[in-house]
Amino acid sequence: MSQATGSQASAKSEPPATPAIADRYAAVRALSERLAEPLSAEDCAVQSMPDASPIKWHLAHTTWFYETFLLAQQPGYEEYSGDFRYLFNSYYNTVGQQFPRPKRGLMSRPGLGEVLAYRVYVDDAMRPLLAAADAQTERIVEVGLNHEQQHQELMLTDIKHALSCNPLLPAYEESEAARPAATSGGTGHSSAERPSFDWLNFDEGLREIGWAPGGEIGWAPGGAGGGFAFDNESPRHRTFCEAFALADRTVTCGEYLRFIEDGGYGRPGPWLSMGWAAVQEHGWRAPLYWFERDGAWHHYTLAGPRPVDPQQPVCHVSYFEADAYARWAGARLPTEAEWEVASPGLPSPGPFVDQLLAAGHAVHPGRAWEWTASQYTAYPGYQPPDGAMGEYNGKFMCNQFVLRGGSCATHSTHIRPTYRNFFPPDASWQFTGIRLAR
Repeated sequence: MSQATGSQASAKSEPPATPAIADRYAAVRALSERLAEPLSAEDCAVQSMPDASPIKWHLAHTTWFYETFLLAQQPGYEEYSGDFRYLFNSYYNTVGQQFPRPKRGLMSRPGLGEVLAYRVYVDDAMRPLLAAADAQTERIVEVGLNHEQQHQELMLTDIKHALSCNPLLPAYEESEAARPAATSGGTGHSSAERPSFDWLNFDEGLREIGWAPGGEIGWAPGGAGGGFAFDNESPRHRTFCEAFALADRTVTCGEYLRFIEDGGYGRPGPWLSMGWAAVQEHGWRAPLYWFERDGAWHHYTLAGPRPVDPQQPVCHVSYFEADAYARWAGARLPTEAEWEVASPGLPSPGPFVDQLLAAGHAVHPGRAWEWTASQYTAYPGYQPPDGAMGEYNGKFMCNQFVLRGGSCATHSTHIRPTYRNFFPPDASWQFTGIRLAR
């Protein structure tokens, strides 16, 4: 998920033959606008922190991608606005300068209406290009579609943070349908006892991890292997794993509450040194969005404030909190290699955002990205692609930790066991949770 959940890079092989690239393009573009529908123009302009971006900016930047890397190369194409090259570039230094990310909320103009008109303009220009697309064009489009799906997840996480800062705690979107049942299993305990899990055991051995064209990789929604992966998922390589066990489910809110009740935020024992410093600096005493009301814990959700459900997976915890909880629980976080080795035996993933919307549910954390103990770095033999589209992954391989598995805000076609999301260890505004290892 990567700063734009950070994983914008080139495809590693031919894109899937079905659905047709034009159909995929139309579906992805429509979902971005569907996610913005419940919001006012004012909602779409707000930026609540430097790490987040306004919804309007996400809608424009994902459009800028196709204009910059595809349409601008076509003879006779006239760009919508020369100003947009600067305003809606994110981190592509080889393309040109960018408007500073922390100040994106100051762009009251162009307004939402003009951004939506920009999307229509670019979509109209893309249709004939898609109809006659060659393999190279399809590869770039596929990158753009996966890039836009990353921003769709960011749209939900960023607007959740923005609305949570509003004293009215307004809902992003109300849902008449009951939210889906918890997928993690388990319940909270009545005292500060350690949680109990069923454990999946794995022998020591030399394993292979990473993406390879056509390789068998478990529960990929499009089938084994697949036609697209970001460059940071490759090359497939060997790694040795000591014998380990992985919890069969993620940690629940009720289990995490026991950590809070046992003084987990009040003493340095379970914490890494930098984590304990973050607790003190930020005043953490519970996961992001949790608050106490009438003697009970509540949290802000995209459907508004709700009581904390002890059976739901805990969500919006930082790497520091996940690591501290694991130590308190007498366990640890898995490495990303362990997580990937174990992934074929994990429960089926989901529900994902498209599945939740199709069922009429509000987007609620029935599934969260899972922190690993692995720092985000290059696989052996990794070579970033040349040019602008090779900028995003390699240059972020510092001071970040890898997350695996996807979240309720991820699209079902945008996840696979080899997918490497990454964020700084103090980040918690993403849908991030905990799976234990030992």
